[in-house]
Amino acid sequence: MRARRHWGVALVLVVTIVLAACGSSSKKGTPAVTAAPGAFHPSTTLGAGVTATTIKVGISLVDFSCIKQFVTALRENQDKIYGDFIKDVNDNGGIAGRKIVPVYHSFCPIGSAAAVSLCTKFTEDDKVFAVLGNFVDFSGDAQTCLAKQHNTPLMTFQLTQAIMNQSPPGLIVQPGVNPERVDSVLVTLMKKQHTLDGKTVAVLGETTSQAVVKNSVEPQLKKLGVKTGTSAILSISGSDTTQAQNQLDSFIERWKTEKVNAIFISGTQVASQQFVEKLSADMPGVTLVSDITDVLTYGQEEKKAGRKPNPYEGIISADGPTAAEYDQSANWKYCADIYLKETGKVAPNGEAVIPIANGKTLDTYGSINDACQLVTMFSDIAKKAGKYLDVPNWVHAVDTYGPIRNMGGGQYASLKTGKYDVNDTFRLEEFDSSLGAKGNWKPLTPLGNISGS
Repeated sequence: MRARRHWGVALVLVVTIVLAACGSSSKKGTPAVTAAPGAFHPSTTLGAGVTATTIKVGISLVDFSCIKQFVTALRENQDKIYGDFIKDVNDNGGIAGRKIVPVYHSFCPIGSAAAVSLCTKFTEDDKVFAVLGNFVDFSGDAQTCLAKQHNTPLMTFQLTQAIMNQSPPGLIVQPGVNPERVDSVLVTLMKKQHTLDGKTVAVLGETTSQAVVKNSVEPQLKKLGVKTGTSAILSISGSDTTQAQNQLDSFIERWKTEKVNAIFISGTQVASQQFVEKLSADMPGVTLVSDITDVLTYGQEEKKAGRKPNPYEGIISADGPTAAEYDQSANWKYCADIYLKETGKVAPNGEAVIPIANGKTLDTYGSINDACQLVTMFSDIAKKAGKYLDVPNWVHAVDTYGPIRNMGGGQYASLKTGKYDVNDTFRLEEFDSSLGAKGNWKPLTPLGNISGS
């Protein structure tokens, strides 16, 4: 998913800073409806927002005007691009003869309040069947408001398994991958490659990733059978990282006494330059591993700044095809062909740069991929749910889907009971600053179909 989320790195940092300062809140709504255990009996009712001829779907869009100072790439005309892909579905028979009727709302993704308010608007005012789009809230309150409190299917990105677990199974679908499963995939691949054999591995996390460290990273390292050092959870309060820097200094000294020579980094803030620079300087030769694939962007920024040696050199992660590989794929061709058909314009691929005012670039590529991926996957699941589209039939379709198309992603993807992030296309990789003009991932293994466990 790296090809489409360059704005996400800065956004995560901004949102987590605001969350640390402001806290979060949630609203109560309609209790969730869950299917009774045992054999499934298809429902013969229609869900909220579904009529004999239409399906009302909420489309959630990030308001880039409120975050433009924090990001280098902006998106424009997002609603029109979603409309292109919705029109393609509707023109080709719709979903069981029903046309998708989109309801568009945009929101500022800083803090939780705007996203929680949007949940209420979509469910109580618009009465949509489902919500698609970038619905960002790293506290999890907004996603839980939709899927648990209002029993509304949600398809979005930038989720953790911990957030998904707060809602009934099958109501949240992520067309990418959450960090917990990246941990599982990383361990699967590193075990085959003997990457950490003989290493003593410590974990570096932050307050917002503490649950991922405790419930995912540490158990996966235990499963790998490596010797481990002390886990560090840094306290980062707003933009002031003085306390966190001092904490890291203390942990580095402890790790030296524990003979730690590999660090597993989990958390977008601790994966940023100020912490990785300190690790590389104070623990020369340390092996770095991360479940945050956006470390690619940080490494590229270090190369642009001329820092030598690059502190991200050799950092290991797991992800799917590069932007160049995806641009040559059947999935991108599918999305680009629909965009051309509906607009008469050739879709810019992931390697195209579209400059706009104030040194920013236009991320039409990301808008196309998001809309193509989410609308296509929603259509596929809803068709499998059958004539009577409601929440129980939707959940059953998700739980029994199996291999699924993941337009906007790699060639391998699946949905099943307990697995609601779909991406299965992975390889082991490391950052190499010598690749291309900016530096890039160097493949360590071929792309494969890896679900993790």
